[in-house]
Amino acid sequence: MPRLMPIILAVALFMERMDSTIISTSLPAIAADIGTSPIALKLAITTYLVSLAIFIPISGWVADRFGALKIFRLAILVFMIGSIGCAYSNSLEAFVLWRFVQGAGGSMMTPVSRLLLVRGTPRNELIDALAWLTIPALIGPIIGPPVGGFITTYLSWHWIFWINVPIGIFGILMVTKFLDPVEPREPKPLDFRGFFLSGIAFSAFTFGISVLSLPAVPLTYGYISIAVGIVSGMIYIWHTYRTPHPLLDPKLFRYPLFRMSIFAASNFRMGLGALPFLLPLMLQLQFGLTPLQSGLITFVTALGSMGSKFFASRTYNLFGFRNVLALTTLLSAVLLGANGFFSPETPVALIMFCLLVGGLLRSMAFSGVSAMTFADVPDDESGQATSINAVAQRISMAMGVALAGGALDLSSTIRGSTLDLTDFHIAFFVVAIVSALATVSFLRLPADAGETLIKRGGRKRRGLAAE
Repeated sequence: MPRLMPIILAVALFMERMDSTIISTSLPAIAADIGTSPIALKLAITTYLVSLAIFIPISGWVADRFGALKIFRLAILVFMIGSIGCAYSNSLEAFVLWRFVQGAGGSMMTPVSRLLLVRGTPRNELIDALAWLTIPALIGPIIGPPVGGFITTYLSWHWIFWINVPIGIFGILMVTKFLDPVEPREPKPLDFRGFFLSGIAFSAFTFGISVLSLPAVPLTYGYISIAVGIVSGMIYIWHTYRTPHPLLDPKLFRYPLFRMSIFAASNFRMGLGALPFLLPLMLQLQFGLTPLQSGLITFVTALGSMGSKFFASRTYNLFGFRNVLALTTLLSAVLLGANGFFSPETPVALIMFCLLVGGLLRSMAFSGVSAMTFADVPDDESGQATSINAVAQRISMAMGVALAGGALDLSSTIRGSTLDLTDFHIAFFVVAIVSALATVSFLRLPADAGETLIKRGGRKRRGLAAE
């Protein structure tokens, strides 16, 4: 299978993933500089994810209407503009605004690259294509924490956003030089009413759960926002049955593997969203580490994620999707909860070992889930499946950040003291329990789940990926 295309498209994932890990490492420094608290600054993280959830549903339509590569290049440019705005921000409001702009660019970059790959790849080669797409992208999370820590410690946090500019320019040049233009398709009519309703539903709900644990913001705002989101979501579902071409069609949930992948992975992904928020804060605020020291510890999580990509296909081929997904999600949740036992006296080597193995197991699980999402979805509905999957990813990760922040705030409030190590331990236990719920769902999969994703050669099974 040609590997040039997924590697070039991975520039978008690389930039987005590195940006998210860098900002996690730099949250305390940014918060101190713009005059807010690190927990309040989680609003900037959830705002970015909300922006993704709002615009991702129309990414497939826009790519078909104007050409996928044109939109891909434009999305990188918008992401760069948002990064420059973040670098110039001097208040929480400005920072949140420009993170929203970044999210608008990211909402087109990643889904369009995956859509190009899914449409051009046979199902039994999809795991290989996704691996080549994500392996370069995993370099971003590996170098993000130490680079972000170094910049924040010895220079200024503003530079963590400026570095997106040369990366984005490089990506645009690579796409223009090596990838052939993709002719626009004639898309179905855009569901403007559905776009409006879904945007309100996703943004209001996610903002609401974030506000519930946001200091200095009345809880009433959070409850009202959540209610608006739920009502808008219900109206949107009613709307989908009255329009021939809904923006996000809930009828896709009639496919069992797609339905299971979305719901089970959402629980599991909440832990993934919480970890980059909780761990750097705990290491810096409670362990007394610098951003650079924190980044040099947390980067091993991404290193483990990259390592799993080289043998994920063999593992799924040998033991089956149900067994591997159930075991990896359970062990990942256990290792996530293990963070709740760390203290300043815990050997750094032990912390890094847990993070390394946890990253490997989580990546192994997501490799299978990402492929299984499309296992029983027809080609002509892959665009819809891509959009729904991408929205579910961002919403669940935003809920993970909100859950972690809420656990921190609630724990410190109940104890009647300022934030300390006990609150972080409780938060890790909470998100670990939520992540472990995915194991129960994966155990209910049929024994032959994901068989269409397995290559067969001769009398023996071959690995999911071409070797």
